[in-house]
Amino acid sequence: MRLSHLDEAGRARMVDVSAKEPTARHARARALVRMSSATAALIASGKAPKGAVLQTARIAGIQAAKQTGTLIPLAHPLALTHVDVEADVHPEQGLVELCSDVRTIGQTGVEMEAMTACAVAALTVYDMVKGVERGVVIEQIALLEKSGGKEDWRRGEGG
Repeated sequence: MRLSHLDEAGRARMVDVSAKEPTARHARARALVRMSSATAALIASGKAPKGAVLQTARIAGIQAAKQTGTLIPLAHPLALTHVDVEADVHPEQGLVELCSDVRTIGQTGVEMEAMTACAVAALTVYDMVKGVERGVVIEQIALLEKSGGKEDWRRGEGG
């Protein structure tokens, strides 16, 4: 198997997608942020010292998805047609779950945009509660599914 981001000499390159037909592309990703039950309950209450944690994380994630081509060196800048980030708090588990949904019509997929949205949303949660708890951990950033292009893909149950 050859990595598409390397040329024949092994140098990094942006993949040439100009010969591909544009298709509808979709990707969903998830980030899990672990903390104490008390901090999660504070987020759920909307009374964290820095303000509305989930609303701020959602907007940060949406903005980040739109900047993926700038943040990831070999990613293509894309005209996104839809970006959303949903946030759920599970206080009893000490968990914030962030899920992104990204769409475009283009020649390359939006997996990186979906994962970037989740990564920055998770970092925003951390930033907004670090004064309350330093032990917050971003446990996972994972692609859940993608469609369009060469093949569709979906993470199995439990992943």
